[in-house]
Formats: sequence, structure tokens, C-alpha cells
Amino acid sequence: MSFALPLIAGIIALASILLSRRTNNPDTFFLGTSESGTAPGLWTLVFSQVTTWIFARSLLNAAILGYYYGLWGTLAYALYYLSFITGGIIIDQVRFRHGFRSVQGFLEDRFGSWGSRCYNLVIGIRLISEVFANLLVIGILFGAVGTNLYIAAIMGFATVTLLYSMLGGLHASLRTDLFQMMVFLVTLILLMVLAFNNGIMTTESLLFKEFQIDDPGPILMLVALLQVWSYPMHDPVMMDRGLLADRQTTRKSFLHAAWISILCITAFGSLGVVAGAQASSGEAMTDVLQRLLGDVPMLLFNAALVISAMSTLDSTLSSSSKLVVVDMKLLPTQVSSGRGVMLLFMLLGVLLVFMGNKDLFSAVAVSGTASMYLLPVIFFSLLGGRRDVPLWSYLGSFTIAILGAALYFTESSGHIHLMGDAHKYSKLLGICVAVLIGGFALFALGILSRGKNPMVNEGSPA
Repeated sequence: MSFALPLIAGIIALASILLSRRTNNPDTFFLGTSESGTAPGLWTLVFSQVTTWIFARSLLNAAILGYYYGLWGTLAYALYYLSFITGGIIIDQVRFRHGFRSVQGFLEDRFGSWGSRCYNLVIGIRLISEVFANLLVIGILFGAVGTNLYIAAIMGFATVTLLYSMLGGLHASLRTDLFQMMVFLVTLILLMVLAFNNGIMTTESLLFKEFQIDDPGPILMLVALLQVWSYPMHDPVMMDRGLLADRQTTRKSFLHAAWISILCITAFGSLGVVAGAQASSGEAMTDVLQRLLGDVPMLLFNAALVISAMSTLDSTLSSSSKLVVVDMKLLPTQVSSGRGVMLLFMLLGVLLVFMGNKDLFSAVAVSGTASMYLLPVIFFSLLGGRRDVPLWSYLGSFTIAILGAALYFTESSGHIHLMGDAHKYSKLLGICVAVLIGGFALFALGILSRGKNPMVNEGSPA
């Protein structure tokens, strides 16, 4: 069985390379159209949305949270996938109500160049963290941190994914996402069937942790319900896929992606829950699952992580190239520019693996907290249609959110203890509430400072 996982990874990688058609067409590379200019169909979009959001870090996070905090930990992570509902609303407003082809265009129209600069900083950090987190999971699967197998797995995986991503850009990502999602679904179904046949998926095991509102799991559920409103807007992978098809297809793709991804995340995370119910003191989750499931199911467990990591990495690289070349316009709109950006982001992600934080959930919590500066933007400017919010309100909300994200990162990593000895998720909830109140207060004060004229305008196409 020791060679089975590398063999599976190699087959998936080879198939992905074969599916990726080389292109020199900027629209195909950056915008995902076919060479003839055709937009992707509904189920290509749905499966691409799902597989790019059910990434390796997410699967592992859902299982780990279930292991420590029971079903409520897994459900807390699953609640983040309501982002497809809120994300669908956001993209519908940006494109079809206000008439913009990007979030940056909308923010620049409302808040000038600083509107897009702040946004680009947040999503740039998020993209780099996604590369880092998925490479980290791959390294852990193949060897202990710092070993030759660990390093070789990360470097090999990074090279292969970078290779086929550079061939066809976003169009290649959409094609491989469809294939990778089908393989992932088959793998997950087989894994769940084996788990049920082993008799470990019992109601008693799934509910081994009682629901207590002040426990970490339920607290994290509240955090997710706060962050889910702004979280999708700062995810360029999701937003980019909302710009590819017509309105009806786009709406349906977000709705289907929501229920499919929530189901998949909850199912996979439930393995961590039952492992937590059967764990001995000090026993690692993977060791418990190995004992409970045996070799074949654990191979499928790890294979699911490999497939999801690959599908996320190619999409992250595609969005990185579009961000720098198309949205920020820092380089000529050429495919060669996009390939250079992909290489840069991959190198930054690899660098972070060997010097960064190893807490997988911290990246979600930090970026989710930073994204909350967008919540008053969504409420007042996007949904409310207001054009009278001053720049200082926007920058103030951004500053509060960034400080909140930095505070959580330092508190959760143990560098400082300004918030006392409370559980880190209780601290996270307090930070999120403070960021939310601060951002809304600044926007409300900014509007009031402009006088009684609401200056409501639906906006005009960029």
C-alpha cells in the first residue's frame, strides 16, 4: 500500500496534464472561454465551484474540527459553504444590477483607486495562503515535516500543478476541475460506504459531544455565520467563476454548488467526528482512523485530499494570474505574463510552507476576519446602492478588519495574550463582533457627515 497513494497522485496528475490544452489566447487563459469564445456550461461551473472550494485544507479542517469539537465543529466549517448563497447574491449585484465586470471595478467606482488597492491586497494574501495551505497538506500526507519525502512531495506536486496550469490557464482549470470532481465524488462515496459497512458511523458516535453554546464548536458556528456574508467577496476563485456565464446559468451554479459542497464537507468531516468519539488520550486523528477503517479506506481518505489539493491549486494559480494581469493591470495582457505570475505565486507559497504557520484553520480565520471590512460595503454600497460613503469610512473599516485579523493571528499562535486565557475561538468571535460594529459605525458616520442628501445611485457600467 505504500506506493498506492503516489501512484494515484501520478495518475491524476497525468490525466490533468492531458486534459489541459495549451493556449495563447488571452480570453481562454484569463477568462475561461473556449478557443471559439464559448462560455462554460452549468455543470462545468458547478463542479468547478465545488471542487475549488472543497480543497485539501478544507477537508482536513472539517475532519480535525470534528475530531476535537464533535459534529458541531464539522458543521461550523460546513456553514462557511453558505458563501455560495451570499456569493451568488454579490456577483449578481455586481454584474447585473450595477453593471461591472469585476469587484475591483465596482470598488474603484465607489471609493477610487484605494477601493481596489485595499481589496487587491486582501485577495492577494488569500491566494498565496491557499497555495501554501494545500502544499502543506500534501507534504504532511507523504511524510513527517522536514523529511525528504515531505520536501519531495511538495516540490513534485507544485511542479506538476504549475505545469498544467501554465498550459491553459482558467480554461484548463475548468476542464480539469470537472474531471477531478468526478474522481473526488467516486472516492468520497466509496469511503463513506466502507465507513458505514465498518459500523463506525453510528448516531452515538456522531453525537458524542453535546451541544453547549459556550463550547468551541458552537462558538465557531457563530463565527462562520458572521463571516459568511463577506467571505465570498474576498475569494477571487469564486468571484471569477461568477463572471463567466449568463445570469441564469450563474445563479443556478451557485445554488447547486452550495448544497453539494455542504453535503461533501459534512460527510468527510464526519469521519473526524467518529474518530474523536473513539480516540484514546493523545492519539492523533489519522492514527484513530487507521485503526478504525483499515488500509483501503485510509488510502481513499488520503486520495481525496490529494485530488482536492490539485483542483484548488490550479484554480488559485489561474485567479492569481488574472488578478495581476487583468484586474490590477500590472503587466501586459499576454499569456506569457500570466504564466510568469503563476510561477511567482507558486514560489511564494512554497516559501511559506518552509517558514510559515502550520495551523491550517488560522489561514481561514485570519482571511475571513480581514474580509469583514467588506460587509458594510455590501450592505450600504452594493445592496443599498449608496454612493455617498466617504473614502475615510472605507479605509477605516479596512484598517479595523486588518488589525482584527492580525490580533487573532498573534493570539492564536501564542505570541501575545492581550485577550486573556479564553479559548481562541471565543477570542475570534469577540474580534469579529468588534470588526462588524466598527465597520458599520464608520460607514453610518460617514453617510451622516455628508448631510441629508442620500445620493443613491444604481451605478453605471465600468
